[in-house]
Amino acid sequence: MNSGTEIETKMHRYEFDGRVRYSEIDHHGTMTLPALINYFQDCSTFHSEAVGLGMESLKEKKKAWVLSYWQIIVERYPKLGEAITTGTFATRFSGLFGNRNFYMLDEAGNRIATANSIWVFMDLVKGRPCRPDPAQIDPYGTEEPLDMPYEDRKILVAEAFEDRECFPVRKYHIDTNEHVNNAQYVQMALEMMPRSTQIRQARVDYKKSAVYGDIIYPKLAQEPERTVVELCGADGAPYAVVELK
Repeated sequence: MNSGTEIETKMHRYEFDGRVRYSEIDHHGTMTLPALINYFQDCSTFHSEAVGLGMESLKEKKKAWVLSYWQIIVERYPKLGEAITTGTFATRFSGLFGNRNFYMLDEAGNRIATANSIWVFMDLVKGRPCRPDPAQIDPYGTEEPLDMPYEDRKILVAEAFEDRECFPVRKYHIDTNEHVNNAQYVQMALEMMPRSTQIRQARVDYKKSAVYGDIIYPKLAQEPERTVVELCGADGAPYAVVELK
């Protein structure tokens, strides 16, 4: 397998090798969806660090790239001990937004998971999106998007929801931005699903950031081809909308 540094130099990509750990698997003995998402998130973080635009650099400027949308497709979940390679690259920058693809490969180089994502550049002082300057995007470069079935950015509203029991945002939900981490919303949605469900596609539309002490009011809609979970605040407005297939 190629090292992340070698690939990044040649193709504006970042890759890192890993091995599926016991702490990342479920009762099937295979990686969980939140663990897979964490690999993708870690890969984009490593990429930013490698090009000199990591957490400390953004923190000094009081800026951040905030995830706005995921589409994750899983061909299969890797099993305990399996060698994997996770990779990412930017595909487009336009205005306030950046698009990024992800992939996970098995030891033979076969693709086992892919993702498309949309990020928005945020001014953390003003609390609103802002346009990144060239120094914040040029080091990443761009490549042609992966060959994968792309769905529309908008998740269709479900016809009927049922309310589920509310719960507070816990300390372990919070990341370095003092917000609920992206993968944690997916974990919350999965708690609404039957234990045996195998998710092959997840889409998440992040609406606003929940913080420590907020109360999450989940709403569940089960349809023939999909399940939609809205994770809402006390006012009924969603923090995130999660579609699972």
